[in-house]
Amino acid sequence: MPPLRFRPRLLPAIGTAFLLALFIHLGLWQAGKGERAAAAREQHAARAQLGPVSVGAALLDTEHTQDAPITATGTYEPKGSFYVDNRQDGGRPGLHLVTPLKIDGSDTRILVNRGWIGWGNTRDQLPRVDTPTGKVTVTGVAAVPSTKAFFLMPDRPEAWPELWQRLDLARYTSQSAHPVQPVVLLQTSDDGGPALVRKWPPPEDRASMHQSYALQWFGMAIALVVFFGVASTRRNDNT
Repeated sequence: MPPLRFRPRLLPAIGTAFLLALFIHLGLWQAGKGERAAAAREQHAARAQLGPVSVGAALLDTEHTQDAPITATGTYEPKGSFYVDNRQDGGRPGLHLVTPLKIDGSDTRILVNRGWIGWGNTRDQLPRVDTPTGKVTVTGVAAVPSTKAFFLMPDRPEAWPELWQRLDLARYTSQSAHPVQPVVLLQTSDDGGPALVRKWPPPEDRASMHQSYALQWFGMAIALVVFFGVASTRRNDNT
């Protein structure tokens, strides 16, 4: 029986090298996303154990404040309130109510996400929610709103100035005549106002999903190498 020899052809070898590099790149990309997702979840859990940081006039460092408990004392400015659309609670459509809080002893504002409220029977009228008057102390979790636009939810003309498609902190800051904290306070405490739904789940555990994707890409790379090796091995009939 003639011996086997590894005799690859040029074009298949080039194509295999390209696909191999692509699969490895995608595997490393997914592995990196998994590591970042796991780190974000661990950070959220660790910072949740800390005592609340008091927010004052000085602007916070978002890198060290994200997911940390914070508290702010001041007065609400109901005229600056707005709603964030397309928020659900238990499958029910609704909105998040966001109200600026003028921090006591300063000219700085912080946006407070006061919670979820459902739409009425129709979307022809925004729900009306009372705002506590006088000085209040609000405790919650610091969040940095995502700046990513959703592909399946393109920006559309808003029916009212108070109805926003997403919480765009940069947009609010550009419209404000005052300094604005670079985080949103997701309220967890009772401020004496209406009982809105306040559920702020931790970051979704997507680490295992990304790790699974990474293994699939690496598996495809291994399978590609094996297939190329088998396909490029021929019997040496000249021996």
